[in-house]
Amino acid sequence: MTTDPTHSTGTAPAGRDPFRDAGHTGAAVVTGADSGIGRATAVLLAMRGMDVGITYNSDEAGAHRTAEEVREVGRTAHVEHLDLTRLPEAADAVDRLAERLGRIDVLVNNAGAGTATPYLDIGLDTLREVLDINLAGPFLCGQRAARHMIDQGDGGQIVNVTSVHEHQPRVGAAPYCAAKGGLGLLTQVMALELAEHGICVNAVAPGEIATPMTGQEETDPHAESRPGVPLGRPGDAREVAAVIAFLAGGDAGYVTGASWAVDGGMLRMGPQAGSHLESDAWRRP
Repeated sequence: MTTDPTHSTGTAPAGRDPFRDAGHTGAAVVTGADSGIGRATAVLLAMRGMDVGITYNSDEAGAHRTAEEVREVGRTAHVEHLDLTRLPEAADAVDRLAERLGRIDVLVNNAGAGTATPYLDIGLDTLREVLDINLAGPFLCGQRAARHMIDQGDGGQIVNVTSVHEHQPRVGAAPYCAAKGGLGLLTQVMALELAEHGICVNAVAPGEIATPMTGQEETDPHAESRPGVPLGRPGDAREVAAVIAFLAGGDAGYVTGASWAVDGGMLRMGPQAGSHLESDAWRRP
């Protein structure tokens, strides 16, 4: 049922005022925050007022560098190891961070991994590993975070970092596309089921972003040419973090079940468009 705007009281529901509290308060957990999008997100959330729990798989030193950046802006940071190939016990890291932080208001499921292998050459072990890291892991971490949020009683936000390949396929990435497509639909189901608890769940779907995962750790994306991307370059991890931070704040309190592409317009190009194109001839009719 929709509200008749001519009969609106103009007042917020009892309890937390989402507009007065539209900033970022409380605590966030960001998985895979040792570098790239995860690090940029953890630091931006800290700059906007949140304490942050940071997870890593192999780069412990990178996770502690992220923690130092969080502390440099005056917020608390805690670090936990998270190996999403070791399920279900890996999700315990979310519980440990919630306990260390005192609560959890935001979960960013950012940890991920992919393949570049032809479909006919992919083995079952690889399939299972990619599905665990990109789909089963976020499923279980989301459950843990949501249970804490429900117990706290004042809602929260979960942001699942998917990929443009949530929406479009790519040759050589069968398990990754399957996992990210599944995570996109999981996001929608989570949004429906958790809405009654005041928990908003959204996906952010990056295109090619200059990160260690794409071999561009020290790259200035504005200096790179990508003829097949409408904006003509890769993205900056901070550009993805900005969208995640919006969805994690009170200004996005009526946004749930959506997938936000951060891809320089790549998805508008069709399923095989993107960074591999060597010409911008497509720009001419």
